[in-house]
Amino acid sequence: MDFGALFGSFDNFASFTMGGLVFGAIYALIALGYTMVYGVLQLINFAHSEVFMYGTFAVAWTFVLLHGTGDANWSLGKALPILLVALVAAMLASAAIALVLERVAYRPLINKNAPKLIALISAIGASFALSEAMGLRDRFAKWLGVDDNLANYVSPKKARDVYTNPVTIEPHKLFEVGGYNVTDVDLVIVLAALVMMFALDQFVRRTRFGRGIRAVAQDPESAALMGVNSTRVVQVTFLIGGLMAGVAATLYMMKIGATRQSAGFLLGVKAFTAAVMGGIGNLRGALLGGLVLGVMESWGAAIWGNEWRDVVAFILLVLILLVRPSGLLGEALGKARA
Repeated sequence: MDFGALFGSFDNFASFTMGGLVFGAIYALIALGYTMVYGVLQLINFAHSEVFMYGTFAVAWTFVLLHGTGDANWSLGKALPILLVALVAAMLASAAIALVLERVAYRPLINKNAPKLIALISAIGASFALSEAMGLRDRFAKWLGVDDNLANYVSPKKARDVYTNPVTIEPHKLFEVGGYNVTDVDLVIVLAALVMMFALDQFVRRTRFGRGIRAVAQDPESAALMGVNSTRVVQVTFLIGGLMAGVAATLYMMKIGATRQSAGFLLGVKAFTAAVMGGIGNLRGALLGGLVLGVMESWGAAIWGNEWRDVVAFILLVLILLVRPSGLLGEALGKARA
């Protein structure tokens, strides 16, 4: 293949590849939430995209609370103290939303042995409800009479507008790869995805609770007979997915710096695509699928134009499902070896 003809030069090829890996790492972290829930419940949690979205607002609001609304350009080092607080806030916010989602939208249906289609519809409904609730936050504040006090958070304009982090984190070059300037922000995003995936993988494979998760994923009835509390396992599964979404939200705000109430939709669909591509229910597959998706859509944008970026991602999903329906790795969470 003549990369020069496709990308203009090898430097451009390296640039698009590295840029794709950065966004792919964010997709991978969100995809971990999809793959964890599917591995245990065999259900697609389509509201996970809104779990991520609430995390992005938690990051922006933390900066507003600790810094104020004045625009500022900071280096990663200067922003690090507030960024760490924002990371904790995002993880807690996303985890809380995930637990509420499990308690309200899933557990009543699971207890009634409702068909999986009903749970899927419930997840879609919860997704729209969470998105609209964030879009109407200015109305809620006004009804409660606290709109003046919360003006910096509910936005004096329309709550559906883009909400920008007042602090822009400026990336600084660390080294160069094939003409692409790898920055500190890029490196943190990719390393964070690798570390979080490794930690989660080891948690599921090595810990006692991880064995319980695998047991419920493989055979819920037998796991219950062995004394595994399946309700607690499902709760922790949603909790872990929410925590991963909070990390992804923090990295996303580091890179993009802006969000809105619909920000999770497209990213959520892409993360689901990454999970399916790698092998839904496979933690390592979620990472691989996210990185491959990020790179392939970046290449597609380089060859056909940026407007084709999203099209390439979904065409790739269709091709993977046609050639290998089980995904690139295909091993289910319940079959993971200890």
